Amino acid sequence: MRILRYFNVALESIFAHKMRAILTMLGIIIGVTAVLVTMGIGRGAAASITGEIASQGTTQLTVMPGAANNGGVRQASGSSSTLTMGDVEAISDRTLHPNVVLVAPAYTGNSQLVVGDTNNQNQVVGVTMAMFVVRNWEMEFGRFFTEEEIAEQAHLLVLGASAAKDLFVAVNPIGQTVRVKNEPFTVIGVLSEEGGFGGADDQAVVPLGVAQGRLFNAARYRGDYTVTSIYANATSEELVPTAKAEIERTLRMRHQLDVDDSNDFNVVDQASLLDIIGSITGTLTIFLGSIGAISLLVGGIGIMNIMLVSVTERTKEIGLRKALGAYDSDILLQFLVEALVLTVLGGLIGVGLSYSIAWLIGRIPGFTFQLVIGVDIIVMAIGVSAASGFVFGLYPALRATRLDPIEALRYE
Repeated sequence: MRILRYFNVALESIFAHKMRAILTMLGIIIGVTAVLVTMGIGRGAAASITGEIASQGTTQLTVMPGAANNGGVRQASGSSSTLTMGDVEAISDRTLHPNVVLVAPAYTGNSQLVVGDTNNQNQVVGVTMAMFVVRNWEMEFGRFFTEEEIAEQAHLLVLGASAAKDLFVAVNPIGQTVRVKNEPFTVIGVLSEEGGFGGADDQAVVPLGVAQGRLFNAARYRGDYTVTSIYANATSEELVPTAKAEIERTLRMRHQLDVDDSNDFNVVDQASLLDIIGSITGTLTIFLGSIGAISLLVGGIGIMNIMLVSVTERTKEIGLRKALGAYDSDILLQFLVEALVLTVLGGLIGVGLSYSIAWLIGRIPGFTFQLVIGVDIIVMAIGVSAASGFVFGLYPALRATRLDPIEALRYE
């Protein structure tokens, strides 16, 4: 039980020099807090984005023009899109695609939305009725288009939650007029707020034919109007890969691609999107954590400096202990345990501080996600701080063992 004996000695030394101990631990406290908070932000952001993607439906498939590129999507612009309304009609054929339901085309462009003196740049998306179901949209106010209004290409507009707030401050947007490319549109509804990644909050939604014709003059490809994307649902989560394969087979045949030709489109399911986001946020979390780890390194160097000062101050004590028969291993353990106690105690204080910061950040208005501080990163941070104490406390401890007892007793 030598370790426990030196543990008590270490605590006595720390309490005898409280201010020095606090200043010594400060680097470790800041380092552990930095690691936990930065990694908590990374994990919280990942959890928030993942939740938002999953809320759109685990059976959703998105067909984009362009080929896959390094795990992502290289999207073509609307004018160069190879996806057409003919493709939409083909995919909608349930006899060829029994595992695909609710096919919804979209044509997206950017335009100024003008209300009085307010002029905002937003995405304008042309859709059909199926999009409302495929994207799991909900109405906050008003209503969505009817089939007749879409067929008639009515000048009606449904706004995303953020777009509505930006254009109409303290005014009910329903029934108001918004000018898009100098064309007047009547607002009939506002979508519920989705938040974050890939949502419709900043978009304005119009009937598909209006976007393709009056607003953005969509190109034709093989005689059909182009679309910028096609959304669809698989009949069940288990059949997503089958539905994906059915869509890919049909589009390759329609686009006359040979066996060796790469796809000129990309079919993305929610699982693939989650994998891509997970990879990006994982890299971000590691990057943020490595920045915080630099603080731990600085804290470790501070530990070594203070322990070297402590060895110098206690030179006579070391000489006396050696003269009374203490072994080098006893001296080594005494200073090494003291360094470990300082770093572990600093690490525990850092854990408490990081939870306090997470609690405060979670109550900041407009902050859309919670910090996720898992047990694994707490154990990692405490382990790294203890290792820091061992590594940076070893040299001062070894230096203490090398003191000559006679010279140490003469030290003033």
